[in-house]
Amino acid sequence: MAVYFDHRIEAPECCEVPAHITWHSVLPVLAVTSNSPTTGGNVDLYLQQGEFVEICHVDRPCQPALLRWHPTKPVLAQGWENGEVLLLSHPSGDQTVLPGTHTAPITLLEWSSSGSRLVTGDQAGVLAVWKMDARGRLQGNHLVKHEYNKALTCCIFRPASPGDDIALLARASVNGDENALDMFSWKGAPLKIGPQEALTFYVSTADGKVHRVDEHCKTSVLFSVEGAIQKLFYLGRREVLAVVTETLMLSQYTLGPEGGAQELMKVKLSSKGGQNVDIVWTENGLLITATGEQVIRLWDLERDDNYVLSLDETLGFEKGEMINCVSYCAGKEILAAGTSHGRIAMWKMVVQQGSSRGDAKASWKLQTPTEIQGHVTQLQWGSSLNLLAANNTASVLILCEHVMSAHFSQQVAAVQLTPSQLSVTQFSTGTQLALQSDIHVKGVCVTKDSVTVWNGKQVTVYEVTGAGLRAAGSFQCDSTVLAVHGENLYTVEPSKVQVRTPQGTVKQLLNFSKTEGNPLLLSVCQNYLVVGTDAAHIRVFDLSRRDAKAHCGAKNLAEQIANLGALRSVKCNSNGSQVSILISQVNGRPDQKVYFYDVEMDTVTHFDFFTGRPLSGISQPEESERQQFQATELRGRCPVSHFWDESEPRLFVCETAPISSESSSFNHLDNVDVSVVTLFCTQEHGLLLQDCYTKPAGLQALLALDVPYYYFTCKPGEKDPGSLEPSSPSSSSQSQPPRRSSASVAQLPHMVSRRALRDFVGLENCEKATRDAMLNFSFYLTIGDMDEAFKSIKLIKSKAVWENMARMCVKTRRLDVARVCLGNMGNARGAKALKEAESEPEPEAQVAMLAIQLGMVEDAEKLYKSCQRHDLLNNFYQATGRWQQALETAENHDRIHLRTTYYRYAKYLEAMGDKTTAITYYENSDSHRVEVPRMLQDDIMSLEIYVNKKKDRNIYKWRAQYLESQSDMDSALRFYECAQDYLSLVRVHCYMGNIQKASEIANDTGDRAASYYLARHYEGHDDIKQAVHFYTRAQAYNNAIRLCKENGLDDQLMNLALLSNPEDMMEAACYYEEKGIHMDRAVALYHKAGYMSKALELAFATEQFSALQLIAEDLDESSDPALLARCSDFFIKHSQFEKAVELLVAAKKYLKALELCVDQNLTITEELAEKMTVTEAKDMSEEARKELLESIADCCMRQGNYHLATKKYTQAGNKFKAMRALLKSGDTEKIIFFANICRQKELFIMAANYLQSLDWRQNPDILKHIIGFYTKGRALDLLAGFYEACAQVEIDDYQNYEKALDALTEASKCLSKAKDSSSGQQEARLADMQHRVTLIKRFVQARRLYDESPVEAVRICEGLLEEQELDPAVRIGDAYGFLVEHHCQQGNFQVAYRKLEELQKLLPSRNVRYYVSQSSLEALQKAMGVPIGRDDHEDNVKEDDEVEEEELNPESQ
Repeated sequence: MAVYFDHRIEAPECCEVPAHITWHSVLPVLAVTSNSPTTGGNVDLYLQQGEFVEICHVDRPCQPALLRWHPTKPVLAQGWENGEVLLLSHPSGDQTVLPGTHTAPITLLEWSSSGSRLVTGDQAGVLAVWKMDARGRLQGNHLVKHEYNKALTCCIFRPASPGDDIALLARASVNGDENALDMFSWKGAPLKIGPQEALTFYVSTADGKVHRVDEHCKTSVLFSVEGAIQKLFYLGRREVLAVVTETLMLSQYTLGPEGGAQELMKVKLSSKGGQNVDIVWTENGLLITATGEQVIRLWDLERDDNYVLSLDETLGFEKGEMINCVSYCAGKEILAAGTSHGRIAMWKMVVQQGSSRGDAKASWKLQTPTEIQGHVTQLQWGSSLNLLAANNTASVLILCEHVMSAHFSQQVAAVQLTPSQLSVTQFSTGTQLALQSDIHVKGVCVTKDSVTVWNGKQVTVYEVTGAGLRAAGSFQCDSTVLAVHGENLYTVEPSKVQVRTPQGTVKQLLNFSKTEGNPLLLSVCQNYLVVGTDAAHIRVFDLSRRDAKAHCGAKNLAEQIANLGALRSVKCNSNGSQVSILISQVNGRPDQKVYFYDVEMDTVTHFDFFTGRPLSGISQPEESERQQFQATELRGRCPVSHFWDESEPRLFVCETAPISSESSSFNHLDNVDVSVVTLFCTQEHGLLLQDCYTKPAGLQALLALDVPYYYFTCKPGEKDPGSLEPSSPSSSSQSQPPRRSSASVAQLPHMVSRRALRDFVGLENCEKATRDAMLNFSFYLTIGDMDEAFKSIKLIKSKAVWENMARMCVKTRRLDVARVCLGNMGNARGAKALKEAESEPEPEAQVAMLAIQLGMVEDAEKLYKSCQRHDLLNNFYQATGRWQQALETAENHDRIHLRTTYYRYAKYLEAMGDKTTAITYYENSDSHRVEVPRMLQDDIMSLEIYVNKKKDRNIYKWRAQYLESQSDMDSALRFYECAQDYLSLVRVHCYMGNIQKASEIANDTGDRAASYYLARHYEGHDDIKQAVHFYTRAQAYNNAIRLCKENGLDDQLMNLALLSNPEDMMEAACYYEEKGIHMDRAVALYHKAGYMSKALELAFATEQFSALQLIAEDLDESSDPALLARCSDFFIKHSQFEKAVELLVAAKKYLKALELCVDQNLTITEELAEKMTVTEAKDMSEEARKELLESIADCCMRQGNYHLATKKYTQAGNKFKAMRALLKSGDTEKIIFFANICRQKELFIMAANYLQSLDWRQNPDILKHIIGFYTKGRALDLLAGFYEACAQVEIDDYQNYEKALDALTEASKCLSKAKDSSSGQQEARLADMQHRVTLIKRFVQARRLYDESPVEAVRICEGLLEEQELDPAVRIGDAYGFLVEHHCQQGNFQVAYRKLEELQKLLPSRNVRYYVSQSSLEALQKAMGVPIGRDDHEDNVKEDDEVEEEELNPESQ
């Protein structure tokens, strides 16, 4: 809670009427202009408490026109009505007058963003641009001067283009920002440096023109509007220039990159214009105007929205109060407005969850006003967020915001109400006192006997005497902090702590070395004083003796805590063994940890609220689910304040806020989620979480901890709902007006509220022994030592204490302890409920039941949510009457019970009399068809309306039944018809005697129930024919069959039996058989009913062969084998062999079936063969099975079904016969596949032999398989023979001796590797083959050598002709042909002719053309002149004869 101190400026006597005020943007310096009708005008500077800076006084005989501060330096630019422009420096008071450029009143002063340029303008339209150095001093004459001939009204510099500001990055790097450091380092991305300052600006004139002046000071007209321009604004996000004229016409222009402008929007603002309009522009796009009306108007240019803010009379404003001026503080997000009745209204921007800033009017919350009297004409927020200057035409006041001081000690609490008034509460006596001080209080410290206040310059001590306060002493002291112990006061000065008397006399000095630093923080707890210094050192002093003694040496926390910037707060416990510390980091942000210094062990530990856990090295009991859940609640927070209990040294409390909120400010903790965390701190067990809960909304801030209470400050007029103090009407506010008033005791509000600790709810007034026992119980329960916990409370008999401990067990989730507590309480119902809850698998659900029994409904709700037992949470909400939450839970999480929830809520609404809403939820639960008519049965009119509205068949039926019960049969029939309930229609018509109508309904609708009812009716009236008909319509065939049997309706009986089930068919068949008539029907019914044996027996007995045919078609392997055999014999007898075979196979008489196939030459199909293939060993032995399969295969072979034979041979395991069958089939692909699968030598050889019979010369794949199969079958001699055959083919067909040589070479290799089993034949064969290889090699060599050495080639060839066994290897004709060709080419035709004659003698039956080319023969014949064609003619004649023979042979055939 904050209060505003008012400081009226110490204006000199010459300054009469303040006219204009302006704060420096960085420094707390206020400039004020004043006018005097006699002396002229003045400009003065004042500090933040209104101190007059005399050296900076400026006066002139004319009036000051304008003021503008340098953006960073303490230099004030002043414009006067005589055209003079003056630069005033603070605090030196140096004055620099700019060269005389202007002669008319100054209307324009504007600095560039960094202050290197100053723009001045006057009413005559003269504009000048001045250059300044880094200190804000003038450099030479003006850079440029423009004359626009119209009064200049506004000026605005265009912001620099986006880029990285080097100064900001450097400052961030020094503060430890890693991202900024990366941007400077070589590792980061290239640094995009934007301009440090934009020098382009826009200036407006009174005739509505806007001129652009670029960085080279060249001017151009940008655009013009109607009327004089009053304000210029720049929207940086959209690069839009906004213009507001004196008539409040708002225009927006988009700015092009080359200096052009285009109108974007134009709108008239709904306010009255004039000279007194105050217009404020905010960076987030809000345009705020105050025009002397009762409202403030806001235009959101970013979202194109507008709304108004008005004053609230309930907060102290008066009717008809006008708003004159506004000022917006972006840092605090507060809008301040000055009124005509001397009040300052403030609106705080509140961002609702799930919305963004500026969304709607509801985002602004009006605060209680501050009163300064007079007529407020101007407001401006200062450089510090806590300063606000106000001009009320009589004087200027500086309002300084100050957080209200408060302190608690020894059951006495003091809270500041106004700058000089405090409320003092003595809890031991229940009295409340008012303290009115003569100073503005900045700090207060209380004990049971005294109240001490100070303001940083003066200290005043008051004694508590009876029912009042008496001043005991006052002295001057510059100490900013103060502590009190007994009659001693402790103040600070550089390097010392002073021990003073209440009158200010120094009794003792506690000195600090230069290394330890200057004392800044003081805190007293019992007899111990802890001091924190600016060098991050702490010292603890023992105050129990006359003089303060050092309790421990100085501790340098900077050595123990990383990233320590400064100490924020230090507190010690009641025995001086522990010191808690809050710090700020190097970058100025508060640290998320609370540090604890153990004085005896000289160690520092911490509790980290960012993770919700203590330091990992601290000893802790085994972590439970409860601790994990509480750690989750604490995560992401930051400590705000901390306290130790005044008597219990182990108990520590800390106030925490979310990190997002603490980063901005701690002054508005009432607006954020603040938690109060209690810890036990000991050497043995470290830091143990004892409790954590959210601070109630009515409380302001934690003040102290004194078992059994927490103490909080609270807002005036509000209190904690759980506190015991009554609330008084409030006459004060959060922001009090800075005026002094003496409030009586009766009018003081309660500013302090107490809240009992969790373990002491209901035990606030217990004696000290019980209090200590409860503390020990809580401590031992927290560390998990149950033995010690029970020992500490074993002597307690109070049921209230046991109930309180049971409540404690809800927080600690110790159900074992809770059972003992419930037993000592005598709460049998709670014990039973807890016992039943043990069946729930989640511990939280069990604890929630305990909380319900103890009335802790909020805890139960949290527990059910934490374990996600939404079904139990739903029941909990229903039991507590929170139906809306129950419905939300069921709809979002517990949909399996959604309809049940709707039904129960409808029941509840019905009980409450809200039948209209109940109908809706009965419909949602899908139970409205019964429940709604039941609920409305006493309201006939509403029921009729509902029934006709819903048009639901079930509701129609309910209504018809109700009317039938009332004997209104006609109406009942009408509603039954609407419900399409044909059974009821037939029933009512039969009751009324309308049998014909009932029959029509049953026939038309075909409703089975209606037909059955009508059939029963006809049967009762002996109308058998109609009864059978309607039983048939109802598909009640057994009843129809019964009537047919009883009445001899044999013809209808057969049809009905066939429509019915097998049991009815059996009964009908027995009926026919007993009567001995229609035996064919009996057989058919037995067959249809599935009684095959009975049907066959009866068919054989009565010789019904046609029926036997039908029955046999349904027989299969599941039928009786004897029955199958009997039928097969029947079919054999009647020459139906195929059907007989099928039945024999079904009877598993495979050999007989096979024999029948062979005898009757029946083709064995693959399906029949598969049926005869036995798969189960129990049906036949393995040997018999193989024999059967081979028999089937043999039969298939005889029938030419080779593939099926192969399959059966394979199943029988006889792969040799399988291969033979495949070879007969001639299926080459399957032969190759089967050989590769079986991988047997014999099969490989068989396959290869078969493949040789094919055209392997034209198919390389077959050739490859032949070689492969012979190789795999290890038949190398056969492979050699194959190679030999290949060689002969190459010689005979192609005369290719090279390939023949290769084939014979491979053949000799294979033959040499083959095993010799023929007693020497293989060696002779190998020798002969090698001799042939030699001959072929010689012939091949001769042919290759011919091109190089023909003589040598001829010699080799003639040598070959001398060989005795040449012809098998080299054909003689090829050798002679070689020689004839040679001699013809050489021209030796005589020799060639002789060789040709030798060839013809050796081979008289051969044609020489096979060996000698045609060209050589023609050349030889021409040279010799001898005809060589005689033999050729004979050969041709022979060939013609052979052709004729071939032509005649077909005719002879």
